[in-house]
Amino acid sequence: MAIYHRPAQNLIKPSDAASWISCIRRAWLNKNLTADFEVDAFNQLLFDTGLEHEASVLAKLQDQHEVHHAASVDHTRKLMQNGVAVIYQARLLNEQEGLIGYPDFLIRHESGQYQPADAKLSHSEHKKNIQIQLGLYRRLLANELPAMVFLGDGRTAILGNETDVLADAFITGMKELLSMPQQPAVRYSHSKCRICPYYTYCRPEFETQEDLSLLYGVHGSAASHLTDAGISTITQLASSDVETIPDVPYLKGPKRKQRAILQAKSFLSGEIFQLNKVELPEGTWIHFDIEDNPLTPTRERHVYLWGLLAPPYSNKDYDTIWTDDETQDYQGWIRFLEKIEQYRTQYSSLVLAHYSNHERSTIKKYSKRYAMQDHATVLWLLGNDSPLFDMQKPVLDNLVLPLQGYGLKDICKHPNLVNFQWENEESGSQWSVVQFSRFLTATNLQDKLKLKSEILGYNRDDVVATRQLEEWLRSKFC
Repeated sequence: MAIYHRPAQNLIKPSDAASWISCIRRAWLNKNLTADFEVDAFNQLLFDTGLEHEASVLAKLQDQHEVHHAASVDHTRKLMQNGVAVIYQARLLNEQEGLIGYPDFLIRHESGQYQPADAKLSHSEHKKNIQIQLGLYRRLLANELPAMVFLGDGRTAILGNETDVLADAFITGMKELLSMPQQPAVRYSHSKCRICPYYTYCRPEFETQEDLSLLYGVHGSAASHLTDAGISTITQLASSDVETIPDVPYLKGPKRKQRAILQAKSFLSGEIFQLNKVELPEGTWIHFDIEDNPLTPTRERHVYLWGLLAPPYSNKDYDTIWTDDETQDYQGWIRFLEKIEQYRTQYSSLVLAHYSNHERSTIKKYSKRYAMQDHATVLWLLGNDSPLFDMQKPVLDNLVLPLQGYGLKDICKHPNLVNFQWENEESGSQWSVVQFSRFLTATNLQDKLKLKSEILGYNRDDVVATRQLEEWLRSKFC
């Protein structure tokens, strides 16, 4: 359970930008009711990787300049007055505007003024939170010099006056938030709210109000427009007719409206609604799932595990292509293609079943990475007669389920649906990345083997789950 307390001050920080962009209530709560919560292993890994990136940038700057570590706002000001080349972990304050910022670096320009610079894992300088943060650092320095961003792909990006509009909007928005005596009204977002530290704080309110945005497929904007039209609760939507629901953003046309009504009914009753007969391709099914690491030194995703489950679908039929690290990336890709050709020779009509578009898009990226778009197996995998089959599509096209999310685990773990349980309840795609990171850094052979075994077990359960989902669909909806 999270512990909440009131923060000591309400200065606006550039680091508030991420919360403000994601959810204005979260930004308000950060200033009025801070949550103490334990950071999960994946976010801790992201944080640690970010620190490693920052440390590498620091080391490069130290090779070229004398770097001074700032200890306070006054110390930062004194270092700037002394004209030192680089200030690390600077602290900038504008009490009149209520702004405080902590740029990773201040770098002295030939003009004698300072440029703010941050180290970011992102590959893009165009993300709103980055632009706002660097824009506020420029505002705090009160000069016209551009800011710099040392990105995760090795580039150094320059941000200038183009950040002003976003920075102005952020400052204005945050000042309005800080003046609010009550938390702002917001809508539920299944993807964002589940990972928010205030989830348990906000969720009961959404449920009590039967907020329409709790429903899968009902966007927050659509929920607000439906409320304006007199449909403000899930119960009201469930009892509505398609003809009485107006066209609103993200909810236009009879098909979408009918699905929203059925989703509301399913939410309230737990009932499954079948829109159409589920049609699955004929042939020999092999279930397919990958595990990849986005936190490589090059920031190119490395697939460390290509997992496949072939007939007759027992644990011993689980087949893998594993690579120990990024240096084996190409070999793993080639072995995967060879394995697919073996299956193609063995089975006259092959179906490579996966859940969501991730596997197909990864194959496409790998073919580009290694200039193999014209490779015969790649052309087959990505062509018009592709054996790849995304199992999420027939679910979304034909079924309305009592779920808020239609991910593989949402469907398979539900006791009234597929009811398949993973051996490790904590396992997931982010969990797998954390385990692989530990595998990379482990020095003890037994520890490495244990971590690898855990990752393989999770991936095996993923492909077994898609097999269980296939059987469930065939038994009830085909």
